[in-house]
Amino acid sequence: MKNNKDQHFSFQNLQEIGMSFDQVFEHIVKFMQSEPNGHYRLMVGTDSQVHQAHTTFITGIVILNEGNGVWACIRKVLIPRRMLQLHERISYELSLSEEIVSLFTEERKNQLIDIVLPNIYAGATFTMEGHIDIGNGKQNKTSKFVKEMVSRMEAIGVEPKIKPDAFVASSYANRYTK
Repeated sequence: MKNNKDQHFSFQNLQEIGMSFDQVFEHIVKFMQSEPNGHYRLMVGTDSQVHQAHTTFITGIVILNEGNGVWACIRKVLIPRRMLQLHERISYELSLSEEIVSLFTEERKNQLIDIVLPNIYAGATFTMEGHIDIGNGKQNKTSKFVKEMVSRMEAIGVEPKIKPDAFVASSYANRYTK
C-alpha cells in the first residue's frame, strides 16, 4: 500500500473499494438515519497476521444496529517485515485502532449522537467501542497486556472490549488478515 495521504486512509468492504474516511462516515450516517430509533454500537478493532515477508494489519469499522443490521469496512496496512514480538504487534494493532478512532472527531461523534438523540426516550442508544484482540484467560499469551491496552483505549474516551467481546478484532478483522 502506498504511503501517500490518499492511500493512507483507504477503506473497503465487499461492495466498495478505495473509500476515503469521509465516505465511510457518510455510510455510517446514512445507516443510522435509516432507523434513528436504533440501538447503535460503533466499533473499531484491529487484528494482525505475520506472513513470510510481511505483517498484515486489518482494522475493522463496524456500525451495528442490534437486531437490525450492520454496515462494516476494513483498512489494510502492510508492514514489510515479520513482527514477531507479541507486545510490539499488539501495541501496533491498538495504535492503528486509535488512529481510526481519532478520525471520529467530537464534531463527527456529535453528528452521530444527534441522529439518535430525538429518540432516546423511545430507547434509541449510541455507544462507541474499541475492540482489542487480547484476552484475560490464563492460557492467553496476551493477558499480561490487558491493563495497559484497556487503559490506552479508555484514555481516548472509547469503551474497551477484550476477548470474547472484542469480535470486531478477533473475528471480523481476523478473517481478512490471512
